[in-house]
Amino acid sequence: MNIPIKTLQCFLILVETENFTRAAQKCFITQPTLSKIIQRLEESVGETLLIRNNQKVELTQAGQLFEHSAREILGQWHRLQEDMSNLSGLKSGRLRLGVCPMMSSLIIGLLTSYRKRYPGVELQMYEYGGFGCEQALLNNSLDIAFTALPTTHETELVNQPLTKYPLLACLPDGHPLAAKSYLNWQDFEAYPFILYNEDFSLAKLITRLSRKAGVQLNIAFRSGQWDFLATMVEADMGLAILPEPICQKLSHSKLVFRPMQPALTWDLALIWRQNLPLTPAANALLELSKQKA
Repeated sequence: MNIPIKTLQCFLILVETENFTRAAQKCFITQPTLSKIIQRLEESVGETLLIRNNQKVELTQAGQLFEHSAREILGQWHRLQEDMSNLSGLKSGRLRLGVCPMMSSLIIGLLTSYRKRYPGVELQMYEYGGFGCEQALLNNSLDIAFTALPTTHETELVNQPLTKYPLLACLPDGHPLAAKSYLNWQDFEAYPFILYNEDFSLAKLITRLSRKAGVQLNIAFRSGQWDFLATMVEADMGLAILPEPICQKLSHSKLVFRPMQPALTWDLALIWRQNLPLTPAANALLELSKQKA
């Protein structure tokens, strides 16, 4: 079986887009050419990998197995290219970096320093929730990622803590709970709660800690956008918990922020796979983060 790397790349792009036309555009080839590439791939492996219909492309069971292996192979190929091109020092390469959207403004300083120190390294940034970053690392689609602790796959990932920020209760101005100097989990029981999307590490943390305190939050809405979440709180649609840096961005809104008791923190970190060595570009980011700590 002799399958070119380019074929694997085209296959994975097709899996991600679920559409031959969009995939062909991303691959910079024509749709008939992509169809022939996939046909030859299926003939080579002796299995049907995709179910084709008018709406979208779906993976067969064989296709799911092949996708996992293809991502591993491309990840290893990427690492080999990085190692070979940087034998004499980090002068070029590509860093596949995962970033949780809520953290983007907090890591600009580190990324700016990295860019100045290693101008030849191409930064490819992918936005995921915390769980999405973990999954992308485990299937070898990322080299390293910024996220919040704790991780779900603790035994499969390594982390380097960066910094931590207080988590604050977010209330609309004039809310009855605003009269309190701090809030505990039981204070939220009587009110709707607005939470982040399920793949956010912070959503998992808030859910776990509230249940540990014996409180079942009344989740009324979910959002992956902190500004929309705050707007819903301001409109008295529910309460929320936000990291302090986000609260500072909302200082001119009609919101009130109160600390939690016991105190809660948003712990930020870099994470990577336990059983894979870091690429030179990823290791350089890790070392720079330690210097900036």
